[in-house]
Amino acid sequence: MPRTLPEPSVESFDLTVILSALADPGRRAILKAMYQAGGPIDCATLVEKAGLSNPAFSHHCRVLREAGLTRTVAEGRRRVVRVRLGDVEGRFPGLLGAVLGAAERGSSAG
Repeated sequence: MPRTLPEPSVESFDLTVILSALADPGRRAILKAMYQAGGPIDCATLVEKAGLSNPAFSHHCRVLREAGLTRTVAEGRRRVVRVRLGDVEGRFPGLLGAVLGAAERGSSAG
């Protein structure tokens, strides 16, 4: 039976925690890959795209989830994640677009 891993409620989102999670380029890249997937995506697929070790990837995913940016559903050993876009946009309109867009512009400027 699937279960959602613990995450903060929208009302308890903390902008400082969210910005801290987004400050890491690796986490921004993972979040961008999730966002571009357009829906739930299997963690195994993301690990391959990110090119990180499983422990490093798990750490980054936990930080994103605990900040409230993602939702993770455990189905046995499988983990499926998605961006909590509606929740984040409802609380901080334009934040993800601004951060992910700036990250994209920064990587193409070099």
